[in-house]
Amino acid sequence: MNSPLPPGTTLALATGNPHKVQEMRAIFADLRIPIIGLADLTAGGPIPEPAETGDTFEANSALKAAWYARRTGMWCLADDSGLEIDALGGRPGVISSHYSTDGRETGAARAERDAANNARVLRELQGVPPERRAARFVCVMSIADPEGRVVLQRRGEFEGRIGLPGQVPRGSHGFGYDPLFLVAPDFVRTGAELAESEKNARSHRGAAARLIASALRSV
Repeated sequence: MNSPLPPGTTLALATGNPHKVQEMRAIFADLRIPIIGLADLTAGGPIPEPAETGDTFEANSALKAAWYARRTGMWCLADDSGLEIDALGGRPGVISSHYSTDGRETGAARAERDAANNARVLRELQGVPPERRAARFVCVMSIADPEGRVVLQRRGEFEGRIGLPGQVPRGSHGFGYDPLFLVAPDFVRTGAELAESEKNARSHRGAAARLIASALRSV
């Protein structure tokens, strides 16, 4: 089976975050696939973001990969990620970033939004015992060709549980739901208490990226 990426392909990563670009370059290093971020492609102005209309991480990841691939004319890798909580039927899910407003973008600052999202999660889990507070961070990564056809997709997960009020929030690293998330299997530290290197090694995003890289190696 031939690799879905033609020889000499440069992969556009659908992010403006230089740290994500560096992380992906490290994971893909042995594949010798050049990776660039959107910041390297926006000399003519920023590329508008797509409306994330999918109801799964898989759908939104594919949608974003296809969107940026068609607009850059390049092979593109995109991801969609968030938090699933079993006791909430998988919520916040694809609206993790804007859970407190039911998915609506209000222009609130990141810190304000994170605090409101966390408060809603703790409120909705009130009275739920520790053993029923299982949760996981999920990241789905997709690669699309320049015509917008998705040719590869992988899902990574990072298991844990949501701590009890008084036990969480805790920790000064990370963002989003990290201060609420007790990391499996011991459930002692939150995601916001992990060193950056350890979090990257165990995270859902790193897991998805390594699965994508492994798939490319195998073909």
